[in-house]
Amino acid sequence: MHSFPGVVAVGYINEAIDEGNPLRTLETLLLPTANISDVDPAHAQHYQDVLYHAKSQKLRDSESVSKVLWLDEIQQAVDEANVDEDRAKQWVTLVVDVNQCLEGKKSSDILSVLKSSTSNANDIIPECADKYYDALVKAKELKSERVSSEGSWLKLNLHEKYDYYYNIDSKESSWVTPESCLYKESWLTGKEIEAFWKGYKQRKEYMHRRQMFIDNTDSIVKIQSWFRMATARKSYLSRLQYFRDHNNEIVKIQSLLRANKARDDYKTLVGSENPPLTVIRKFVYLLDQSDLDFQEELEVARLREEVVTKIRANQQLEKDLNLMDIKIGLLVKNRITLEDVISHSKKLNKKKGGEMEILSNTDNQGIKSLSKERRKILETYQQLFYLLQTNPLYLAKLIFQMPQNKSTKFMDTVIFTLYNYASNQREEYLLLKLFKTALEEEIKSKVDQVQDIVTGNPTVIKMVVSFNRGARGQNTLRQLLAPVVKEIIDDKSLIINTNPVEVYKAWVNQLETQTGEASKLPYDVTTEQALTYPEVKNKLEASIENLRRVTDKVLNSIISSLDLLPYGLRYIAKVLKNSIHEKFPDATEDELLKIVGNLLYYRYMNPAIVAPDGFDIIDMTAGGQINSDQRRNLGSVAKVLQHAASNKLFEGENEHLSSMNNYLSETYQEFRKYFKEACNVPEPEEKFNMDKYTDLVTVSKPVIYISIEEIISTHSLLLEHQDAIAPEKNDLLSELLGSLGEVPTVESFLGEGAVDPNDPNKANTLSQLSKTEISLVLTSKYDIEDSEAIDSRSLMIKTKKLIIDVIRNQPGNTLTEILETPATAQQEVDHATDMVSRAMIDSRTPEEMKHSQSMIEDAQLPLEQKKRKIQRNLRTLEQTGHVSSENKYQDILNEIAKDIRNQRIYRKLRKAELAKLQQTLNALNKKAAFYEEQINYYDTYIKTCLDNLKRKNTRRSIKLDGKGEPKGVKRAKPVKYTAAKLHEKGVLLDIDDLQTNQFKNVTFDIIATEDVGIFDVRSKFLGVEMEKVQLNIQDLLQMQYEGVAVMKMFDKVKVNVNLLIYLLNKKFYGK
Repeated sequence: MHSFPGVVAVGYINEAIDEGNPLRTLETLLLPTANISDVDPAHAQHYQDVLYHAKSQKLRDSESVSKVLWLDEIQQAVDEANVDEDRAKQWVTLVVDVNQCLEGKKSSDILSVLKSSTSNANDIIPECADKYYDALVKAKELKSERVSSEGSWLKLNLHEKYDYYYNIDSKESSWVTPESCLYKESWLTGKEIEAFWKGYKQRKEYMHRRQMFIDNTDSIVKIQSWFRMATARKSYLSRLQYFRDHNNEIVKIQSLLRANKARDDYKTLVGSENPPLTVIRKFVYLLDQSDLDFQEELEVARLREEVVTKIRANQQLEKDLNLMDIKIGLLVKNRITLEDVISHSKKLNKKKGGEMEILSNTDNQGIKSLSKERRKILETYQQLFYLLQTNPLYLAKLIFQMPQNKSTKFMDTVIFTLYNYASNQREEYLLLKLFKTALEEEIKSKVDQVQDIVTGNPTVIKMVVSFNRGARGQNTLRQLLAPVVKEIIDDKSLIINTNPVEVYKAWVNQLETQTGEASKLPYDVTTEQALTYPEVKNKLEASIENLRRVTDKVLNSIISSLDLLPYGLRYIAKVLKNSIHEKFPDATEDELLKIVGNLLYYRYMNPAIVAPDGFDIIDMTAGGQINSDQRRNLGSVAKVLQHAASNKLFEGENEHLSSMNNYLSETYQEFRKYFKEACNVPEPEEKFNMDKYTDLVTVSKPVIYISIEEIISTHSLLLEHQDAIAPEKNDLLSELLGSLGEVPTVESFLGEGAVDPNDPNKANTLSQLSKTEISLVLTSKYDIEDSEAIDSRSLMIKTKKLIIDVIRNQPGNTLTEILETPATAQQEVDHATDMVSRAMIDSRTPEEMKHSQSMIEDAQLPLEQKKRKIQRNLRTLEQTGHVSSENKYQDILNEIAKDIRNQRIYRKLRKAELAKLQQTLNALNKKAAFYEEQINYYDTYIKTCLDNLKRKNTRRSIKLDGKGEPKGVKRAKPVKYTAAKLHEKGVLLDIDDLQTNQFKNVTFDIIATEDVGIFDVRSKFLGVEMEKVQLNIQDLLQMQYEGVAVMKMFDKVKVNVNLLIYLLNKKFYGK
């Protein structure tokens, strides 16, 4: 522990150090209480510097507890400063003695001077004294030549922190820079002197060692050889053992390296503009068709057929169910008889059961199931539908030749059937090309102003929306909107009503219904009058706040789900925007984006928000429905989003909602970004990797599933409008229509014997047969058939297949080298073996996937004959400009590389298509199950109606119980009131041509009829029966819902609807 006086001294010393005054520091060091030894007053400045540095270091040390220097630390610093003084003096002695020796040319004294002045005399080699002297003299002379004037001061830097100064004339030394300090520039410094003798010593040792190596070269070589051998053996054995210990890891690394090499090769195949033949050869195996390929193709074809059939079946069921809804509605209103509904129900059940089986399983085996004489006609139809499918201009023109109501039906049936409802990538690509062509044609010929697209009902836009909301697009809408729509529907406390008059009437209805007394408020008010009531304004403000909150949720769901939007819809939005801009170049970006918004939001999403039950956005149980409040909530959200998407503010009759205009403007900016980004999609060729050769290189031919009635209808329409869609006689369509001749009847299409001519129900049988679906395998009339009928495109395909066979079995760096080098016998044998294996695979190939006969014959040729045929074909292709011998036929190699890439992509897309088809089929099956549940519900309802017919003289309930059975109670007794009594209750308001004091002479008898909710009202004046009317409780409830407060009975009696309902509920239902 430090004594108290010592602590005081420490404080003084630290204060002096901080002041930076060397004399003050020296005084504190010399204090007796400090007890610091060996303090030399001449070194005051250096003590200050060393102590200040030591304290600074301690302050920077985060682990140090104390921030002052204690006595032991101060003593250590003083000792270090004294040592520095001794080193400086030793250095000065060395510099002065050596330089004076050199100036005095005392070469004999150099050795003694160096030994006496250096700290380690053993480093000085006596034998090198002359060398030391000569080197130092030369260095001093060289340094002196560069000096013009000099002083007498020498400078030394210690520890790269402290400077020491020495005057050789006055022998004065200082740790502070002297005034008028001029340095002795011609003298060698201590570092320079040490460098000379140390460097010479090292060179001397090096030369001695080198001479030793030269004298013992043979021995050194032997030692090195032995050492290298031992080291190499040790390294080899160690490495070998390492490999054995890590065998599994090494196998993985080798596999990774091979995979990297293969990946690099594939990158070359994909990314290189001209991939080399050596790379292409490694990947030609990808063009082979395996059993898995065939299985997947057949599974895709089966699922596609099932999906198309199920779509058509569900569409028919939906139509019949809608008709059933209408019939039941009419039944409730006593417009049709129960027998009519029962008749339709039987038809519906038949379709649910038997006819669906017929539709699914009958005659879907293609043209083989038909008579032989009709096969040629069907082959022509296959070629016709292939032409219509792949050349969109024909159908685009046909659509606009028909009336709109007829074209809509044609689109919903034939066109979507022709493209299999876009159930695979190829058909979606072709359908989009049709939409694009038709849309461009419609804009070009029918749109005169930018707004025509918004205000009109463009046929193609309707087609696009219908398709994307169909079976393939419903899942997208469901993912996009279902969560937020369900949240709005499930929120029972949510009430959004932005119509002031409706809010007012609902408020008055509530008051009257609760009190049973007539309100003194007026029944009919304007918007302005309604807004004068605080209750209405408060309810309206609450509704607007709720509206903004839930609209935000729907908007966020839409904006954040751009990737869910169907590619086809986004692409057509892009085409629409570009086509409008092309026709109207002065149109602003905002105008174009509003049109895009009209398609994407208003036409595609808006109806699904307003009526989610109608678009399968939410799951509904049979008989379940969205109530009026929920429907109004959804409608209000849709209205706000519609205004925002079109950048339309609330004005005029919607002025009371003007507080939301800022919100609309902000939302429009969000929508604007969304619509702009939605149009940022690639072209279909890039998206689906399709081109004009795709059909020629794919394994399976396209198949459509179409009814005989649709085939005949399409044929008839094409003939009817042939002059407009194919005016040229040599047009391909005209040629095919000429081959088909006149439009056949169903009987002639099926051929003789298809229907018994004596069948009394022949007409019904033919009608049923016309709906039979057949599968058409679509083919081009100009497919490869024989060697005489090939064009340059088909010749290119045949040549590619021959080249692939050749390069598999014969090596070579270029195609020219392979073709000019004769094949060896072993190569011919290998080639023949490969061809036998291919023939075995071809024998298992389904008929519709087999190659043409000419290709099969080419495959059997020997290797040399194939090469000669390739050379002939290449000469022909060079004449047509398809290839060039100058680049060694690199063009055809590039085409083979492209086929390899496409085949891989096609397999990947096919797997994705299988998954998508399965998903679509599951959704369709769920929808069909829902329809069947709906049919069962209707069956229960009709059964209840039948039971009720048998229960005369009983009053039936309005609703069904859980088992579908009616609840019955005894009929209520008639109710009799005078007009005066009803007037007093507020039910009766006025009677035309009758004074109020005469109301006591008028009586009303209200009698419940046998029909549920139906009441007879008889009026008497002075006991004489005057008139009779019938009231329907449902009609009254509808009036109340619509806000009708006053109605007339007998064309002269005005009554309060709300209080009349209250009276009926009280007297007849005990409510």
